Amino acid sequence: MSAALDLAPTVLAAIPSPDRGVWHLGPVPIRAYALCIIAGIAVALWWGEKRLVARGGEPGTVLDVAVWAVPFGLVGGRLYHVATDWPTYFGPGGQPLDALKIWNGGLGIWGAIALGGVGAWIACRRRGLPLPIFADAVAPGIVAAQAIGRLGNWFNQELYGAPTTLPWGLEIYRRVDPATGAEDPLGGVALDPTPIAVVTPTFLYELLWNLVVAAIVVWADRRFRLGHGRAFAVYVAGYTLGRFFIELMRTDPATRVFGDIRINVVVSGVVFLGAAAYVAFAKRGREEIAPRETDPDEADPEPADRTS
Repeated sequence: MSAALDLAPTVLAAIPSPDRGVWHLGPVPIRAYALCIIAGIAVALWWGEKRLVARGGEPGTVLDVAVWAVPFGLVGGRLYHVATDWPTYFGPGGQPLDALKIWNGGLGIWGAIALGGVGAWIACRRRGLPLPIFADAVAPGIVAAQAIGRLGNWFNQELYGAPTTLPWGLEIYRRVDPATGAEDPLGGVALDPTPIAVVTPTFLYELLWNLVVAAIVVWADRRFRLGHGRAFAVYVAGYTLGRFFIELMRTDPATRVFGDIRINVVVSGVVFLGAAAYVAFAKRGREEIAPRETDPDEADPEPADRTS
């Protein structure tokens, strides 16, 4: 057998990473991660609006609630990420100000849902809409948005697992600042097309699983007429079930608890049990949306008498 065959690569095919995650429009950086987050939010709003109106909700309600929920969710997601990965920012050699750079990636879904839920609750109370009704309507859109957001991790070359020889392994490239040649994993460009590693694409596993969960929520909602927050609980249970196993595959640095267990593995397990219990024991059936009472101050004035 020839030496050329002996040196043939063991990986017959692989998924290439983008050569960069940031483009510049003059002095303005256009970040793929941010675009994916925005696209995900747009899909969640559109789908949630269609589902809520189909249940008898008023058009425009989802957007009104999102004005509160989205900012709360972004802050909550960042706080959770920083809290569970604090050595990166506040440990030896850390840069505390980097904790504010949300555009570089790093949003914890647990914090986003928790604090985003607070914002949604405030907005729902202002509109007289029970939060469980709203949560059931937006559930599949939220997990679809998470799937779209995972594309941002692909552009950032992050959230992957151990080296692999699987045909769908992910190629990782060395990115550098073209001007200085200094290594820059997030803002740099891959000038050398030779991968430095081929790894398990856990971001892709989660993306595909999230789409499966969205389909399950829609099917279960139609089949069983889920209400009282149970559709949202199906989403949470489904997502955390997949995240539990996918998290075990990841090799990126993470806070460890109970010896050497990734904190998100523990959180996934605990949240899954809570969501599954809610699905099992919550009230059956689907509640009706009561017509919103019009505030007298918001009522349309009587048309003016135009006779002369």
